Amino acid sequence: MAKHITITIITGLSGSGKTTAINALEDAGFFCIDNLPVILLPSFLKLKSKADSEVTKLALVMDLREREFLQQYPEIFQDLSDEGYLFEIIFLEASTETLLRRYSQTRRKHPLSEGKSVLEGIEAEREALRDLRDLADLVIDTSNYNVHQLKEIILTHALKEVPGKRMRLYILSFGYKYGIPYDADIVIDVRCLPNPNFVEGLKDLNGTSREVEEYMDGQGETQHFLKKYLELLLFLIPLYEREGKSSLTIAVGCTAGRHRSVSIAETIFNELKKANNIITVTHRDIGLERP
Repeated sequence: MAKHITITIITGLSGSGKTTAINALEDAGFFCIDNLPVILLPSFLKLKSKADSEVTKLALVMDLREREFLQQYPEIFQDLSDEGYLFEIIFLEASTETLLRRYSQTRRKHPLSEGKSVLEGIEAEREALRDLRDLADLVIDTSNYNVHQLKEIILTHALKEVPGKRMRLYILSFGYKYGIPYDADIVIDVRCLPNPNFVEGLKDLNGTSREVEEYMDGQGETQHFLKKYLELLLFLIPLYEREGKSSLTIAVGCTAGRHRSVSIAETIFNELKKANNIITVTHRDIGLERP
């Protein structure tokens, strides 16, 4: 008996963009879980079907972070398929050179690099996932994609029912001290606004905190700026869409990308999503340490 739920499994090489992919699917209306042990998947599906019948699209990231994944997934996937669940496997990969560069930039540890170099870990993982790659419905090489481009590919694949002319909006906060985003279409500098960094008790917070939000909302310059800038964006966005642009990245920058740009980007996101539900917000530099 067919189940009224579609299951998308996001898997692939570590560092290939699985977090970006699952975030894109969440924006597309999927119920998303990262790193659910595959052995728990059948029980989860039964509980979910009883608790929330409205969930029809489920996306899960599964990979080698779970030690038993490779041994357990073939039988579990086959059993669920036999029960009538609709499966799709999206496998992400990238060139070894690209993965090495990404690990160097993030300084994260590769899950298979214990006692080995990162290079050896990457090659071991590539070999271990070979059979799963062959089983995948869609294989995406992310070597030449930035975050926004990968999200666009995933959204285009997931939202086949959405008219092709629907433009996706990406709101991005950043710090000028770390460089202007090269993929930004529109850049606005908010360093002219009052800076929470110099207010007692706010320096160690960021623009997503309630305290910084209240401080920014209480500044007359901020309110005046937002009114005028949102009016401009609401005027410009339909013009870009009319020209056939598939995505638009609006970058908001302050000095370090922690306070003003984050707060303003969040406000812009909340206002624009009222008119366009295919929209994401990313804070590029919020986690970087200040010197």
